[in-house]
Amino acid sequence: MTISEQYVDFAVREARGVSPTYERLSQAVAHDEDLLALLDGLPPAKRQPNLLFGVVRWLGGPVDDPVTFHDYVLTHWPAIEAQMLTRATQTNEAGRCAVLLPLLAALPQPVALLEVGASAGLCLYPDRYGYRYGDHQVGSGEPILDCAADGLVPPARVPQVVWRAGLDLNPLDVTDPDDVSWLDALIWPEHAHRRVRLRAAAAIAAADPPLLVRGDLVDDLPALAARAPADATLVVFHTSVLYQVPPPRREAFVRLVRELPGHWVAAEGPEVLRYDALPAPPNDALHNVLALDGKPLAWARGHGQAMTWFG
Repeated sequence: MTISEQYVDFAVREARGVSPTYERLSQAVAHDEDLLALLDGLPPAKRQPNLLFGVVRWLGGPVDDPVTFHDYVLTHWPAIEAQMLTRATQTNEAGRCAVLLPLLAALPQPVALLEVGASAGLCLYPDRYGYRYGDHQVGSGEPILDCAADGLVPPARVPQVVWRAGLDLNPLDVTDPDDVSWLDALIWPEHAHRRVRLRAAAAIAAADPPLLVRGDLVDDLPALAARAPADATLVVFHTSVLYQVPPPRREAFVRLVRELPGHWVAAEGPEVLRYDALPAPPNDALHNVLALDGKPLAWARGHGQAMTWFG
């Protein structure tokens, strides 16, 4: 996929109907030879729309108008490039827990959670949030995470979590204002509700910080998994992470995680983790596949807003 195609794909599959600002901006970048030439000088994993737009917003640049965005990027490219090379799209959306909850609640309790690509660890607290699947509410915590779920019998309870740990190449600290400002910059412009959710989830994590380890998803996973309590069900999980991992490393991770005790929960795009006999998604917005131990069970939106169960 060319860089131009990547930005069109982002506009159509992810931003359409979700962020008019980013849909418009992505389409503009896809046809902007100046910006495409700059992006072409970056490593492939550093060219994503979310990373470019997040860095510009974090630096205080404009994203509302493609023309002023174009001028800002050209003028400030050295600073933008430096941040894109050092930062990652560590979108830490607590709403993804609404997609994970049906699996986490159904596994033998209690559970020990280990998130790969944990960012600041906000998805390690599925037991602390409240959930709403249509008219069905689960849990009594805040924030309340809404998920439009088709074909799903909603869980009756939240999981019992006795241990929570995260592995990340660059873990973020919710008590560090700079790290929180980066998480805020990754939230799409129109999504004020997600900013409110970020603050609420960050307060939960800050009050009871998880174990966050700086490390590689292959080299350092076994040692961290070994620290989980033996009397709890280990669950290694990740959401929208593996697209940033080169395919050979991704394959090594899959082989490794299948050998670990416990269970493996993944929510990734089907082009990232491939499955046999996968039903077609109901629409383009449902572009992640939720899977348990390599078995696909549902289509889901990237931030947990909706899911369609087929497993």
